[in-house]
Amino acid sequence: MPRLNVVLSRLVAQASLLAGIAGVFGGLVLFGDLGIVAAIVGFLAVVAGVAVLPTGVVTVTQTVETPRLVIAADTSVNTFADALTDPCLVLDRRGVVLHANAAARRQFPAVTSGNPLTFSMRNPELVQAIETANRTGASRSIELHETVPSETWEKVVVAPLQRPGVDWFADEGRQLIVTFQSLTELKRVDALRSDFIANASHELRTPLASLLGFIDTLLGPAAKDAAAREKFLGIMRGQAERMSKLIDDLLSLSRIEMHQHVRPTGTIDLAGLLREVREGLMMQAKAADVEIRLSLFEGPSTTTGDRSQLYEVFENLLDNAIKYGAGGKFVELSLAPSGRPGFQHQVTVIDHGPGVEPEHVPRLTERFYRIDADASRKKKGTGLGLAIVKHIVNRHRGQMSIKSKPGEGMRVDVFLP
Repeated sequence: MPRLNVVLSRLVAQASLLAGIAGVFGGLVLFGDLGIVAAIVGFLAVVAGVAVLPTGVVTVTQTVETPRLVIAADTSVNTFADALTDPCLVLDRRGVVLHANAAARRQFPAVTSGNPLTFSMRNPELVQAIETANRTGASRSIELHETVPSETWEKVVVAPLQRPGVDWFADEGRQLIVTFQSLTELKRVDALRSDFIANASHELRTPLASLLGFIDTLLGPAAKDAAAREKFLGIMRGQAERMSKLIDDLLSLSRIEMHQHVRPTGTIDLAGLLREVREGLMMQAKAADVEIRLSLFEGPSTTTGDRSQLYEVFENLLDNAIKYGAGGKFVELSLAPSGRPGFQHQVTVIDHGPGVEPEHVPRLTERFYRIDADASRKKKGTGLGLAIVKHIVNRHRGQMSIKSKPGEGMRVDVFLP
């Protein structure tokens, strides 16, 4: 009886095999290749063999390799990226950000680990460089030019991180290293050098020609004329002061532009700053017979910025209002909460002078742009004041608005966060 149970258990265990063999014999009978009696005898022989022969036991062992080396490699890459002072990103083969070092998080706050880089940086050249490096396994280098919120240039290198002994194209865990090197200061220096040669040489030519002419006169016909000598020396001093002021403004503009992409971190009380600006220009306003009316709202007036640069902004604007709006007898300087989204403070400077034609307004912040060059030079203007103001406001992530009409004076609004 136990022997019969063993046989039955073997047949049950091989039921699927026997069913398949029965199908084969049936097919042979159906197509006439085998007689029905021979098919039955053959099938019974197979059944008997299965019942008599012992069933083999097959053991399948699965070995799972623990990815310790991969984890260690990833950790090392992240540690290396964190040691870099320049921004560095680690991407996987799909372009998903695996890691961003501290410099990258500061410069690109929208970049988030776990998201594709294209979610936050959509520059076509950068996307193409990443795709090409991933497809070819070769490094790519591009120059990234951005204009918002300020103009910047970056040298970007996309380099495949290839593990020793592993084929790049077969490696499902392959990674890309993306590094950024700022070229902004170098570009600005080149631009400033070109601007200085083109504009400064033009602006300096007139006073230098005057100085040379007066020197020749003093050395020649007016050598013994005391009255002429005193007159010419006074003119020469004025021309020298004009050149000195021009050079000071050029140097100031160059310093501001070189650091325009770096946001200030200091804390400033705008109300106190505006009081200082007003006090500093009281003597000039009195000499021009102009009253400065200061209006400050009751509330917090602190902002983040560079104190000396913001002082220069409001000193320039108020100085221009006194010089060119003196006919209105008073100028207004005010601080109020901003009604513009994204900004907290609004500083306004208004003069009630002759104003300017609307077509001139968009160009007032260009370097050396003057509506009336002779009048500007007589007032010791260099044509750089509003250009300096614009660049400082941009560095502070602010905005500036200029409005003017003939006979209605000029209004300048500065919006700060």
